Amino acid sequence: MRMKRKPNLAARTERCAHLLIREPALLRGQWLDRFGYGELRVELGCGKGRFSVEAAMAEPDVLFVALEKSDNVLVIALERAAAEGLRNLLFINVLADDLPDYFAPGEVSRIYINFCDPWPSNRHAKRRLTGPRFLELYCQVLGRDSLLHFKTDNLPLFEYSLREFGRNGFALLEVARDLHKSGPVGIMTDYELKFFSQGAPVFQCIAALSGEKE
Repeated sequence: MRMKRKPNLAARTERCAHLLIREPALLRGQWLDRFGYGELRVELGCGKGRFSVEAAMAEPDVLFVALEKSDNVLVIALERAAAEGLRNLLFINVLADDLPDYFAPGEVSRIYINFCDPWPSNRHAKRRLTGPRFLELYCQVLGRDSLLHFKTDNLPLFEYSLREFGRNGFALLEVARDLHKSGPVGIMTDYELKFFSQGAPVFQCIAALSGEKE
């Protein structure tokens, strides 16, 4: 079911226009110099922005760029960031398919993938953000030993992702099959808070770009 468009969407987005990069390709290779930071991290599919906003607040010396394809959802993330007066968090209203068009080789130090669509059908496997097609894109923008952080509530997707990471140039550093079993760990997304309150397990993997493929 398609989400109903939010009222005054254009006006609300325009009020936060200073946080929205409308032509990200023009900043390829220049993000850090342009905005004056020493490290760049990217979240794919930021949703309503809770994770990116809290991460940017926790590490003000890091530049965060959050991608979100739905402008209907992105406006909430923009408003959250604007309300906190953040300068180190920017947003792009795009898909992850063209990531190398927006970021130069080695420009990104960390990628976050939080609770992405699992695309369970085999015929849709190529759309999974942890599948080989996308992992190849991440290899193009991450520097060697840079990190990929992945969280999901979907066990089949998690097991699939662990296999694909190893096959496509990423070394597994940390694997948790019930991340919050002993209490909250790290910054949570809106989805994650819901799962945690229901007692559902959250699966997390942190992998480093090794460049060695199986």
